Amino acid sequence: MMKETTAGTKVRVLVLRAAGTNCDVETAYAFEQAGAIAELIHINRLRENPSKLKEYQILTIPGGFSYGDDISAGKIFSVQLRHQIGDALRDFVESDKLVLGICNGFQVLVKTGLLPWPAFDKGFTQDATLAENDSAKFEDRWTYLKAPETKCVFVDSGDIIYLPVAHMEGKFVPFDDGVLDKLKANGQIVFRYVDESGLPGDYPVNPNGSVDDIAGICDPSGRIFGLMPHPERHITETHHPRWTRGDKPIISGMKIFDKAVGYFA
Repeated sequence: MMKETTAGTKVRVLVLRAAGTNCDVETAYAFEQAGAIAELIHINRLRENPSKLKEYQILTIPGGFSYGDDISAGKIFSVQLRHQIGDALRDFVESDKLVLGICNGFQVLVKTGLLPWPAFDKGFTQDATLAENDSAKFEDRWTYLKAPETKCVFVDSGDIIYLPVAHMEGKFVPFDDGVLDKLKANGQIVFRYVDESGLPGDYPVNPNGSVDDIAGICDPSGRIFGLMPHPERHITETHHPRWTRGDKPIISGMKIFDKAVGYFA
């Protein structure tokens, strides 16, 4: 069933893709299962008409390898967003709407300057990055995530979610201890990698070596959220790697999409 906003209209989601994006269809499907109308739009169409962004309540940048990650993961896509639709993006963010970045989308949001805090000024300096995994290899495995006390509207504090990761550059690194301390103080850390019992651990519990085991963060408003694991890849029981044995976590990735759509209902 489609969910309506408080104004009685359907919640509309823009799933923005580019060359190399490969998780857009699954992400749109997850939002549709949450009751929204999801549309797949190429960045070139938005460049032609940036005002189209006003038609949506949620902007999502899905996973993949945008432009082959040839310079660094998400860098070219982030330059497009910042310099080609920057004004429209600023208006969107300042209109009490939501932004979600998954895996490559998280990398894009960090390099655009929307995370950890929106920075649209010309003097933007990047305060964090997603660096190469400590294992020096592509990590493709299932991980447990735990939400600390957080202001993020996409999750509830204390949630433990089981999601897969699939990335080469997923190590979250803040610029310095001051940035990390600010993230903690503001409730901007959304997920940390944990084991099945909800406790931190070394590799492979933390699959990439992220500082403070961070798997996802939000901006100070809680409305812009990025994470490395893939919630769209675990929205049904049969997505679980041991579903035939009856194993399933308390919460799947569907919680994130339900919360996002429900924010406007």
